[in-house]
Amino acid sequence: MKLLDLFERIVVLTLMGFMMVAVFLATIEVGVILWQEMMKPPFLLLNVQEMMQVFGFILMVVIGLELLETIKAYLCKHEIHVEVVLLVALVAVARKVIILDYKTVTPDMMFAVAALVLAMSAGFYIVRRALAPGRQRNPAPPQD
Repeated sequence: MKLLDLFERIVVLTLMGFMMVAVFLATIEVGVILWQEMMKPPFLLLNVQEMMQVFGFILMVVIGLELLETIKAYLCKHEIHVEVVLLVALVAVARKVIILDYKTVTPDMMFAVAALVLAMSAGFYIVRRALAPGRQRNPAPPQD
C-alpha cells in the first residue's frame, strides 16, 4: 500500500507541475496575443473578434487554475471536489459559448449547448445545496 501511495503522490505532483507550466505558458500567451492585437491598426483598439479571442484565452487560464486547485485538493485531502469540477466544466462551456462563430453554428448545436449549460447549472446547484454546511432544508417556524 505504501508503494501505491508513493506512486499516486508522484503522479499527482507530476500532473501539478505540468499544470503549473501550462497555466504559466498560457498566461504569457494571453499577454502576447493581447499585445499583438493592440499594436495592429487601429492602435490600442480591439474589434469584437479580437476581444473574443482574448477572452477565450483568459477563460482558458482560469480553467487551468481551477484544475490546478482540484489537483491540489486531491493531493492534500485525497478527495475530488465535485463542486469545483462542475464549476470548471461550466467555465469551459462558457468559454466555448463566447468563442462560437454564430454564423456557422447550426440550431441543433445551439440547443445542445443550451441543454448542456442548463444540465450542468442544475447539477452545480444541486451539489452546492447538498454540500452547504449548516443549511436546514425545513427550518422550524419562528416562535411568537
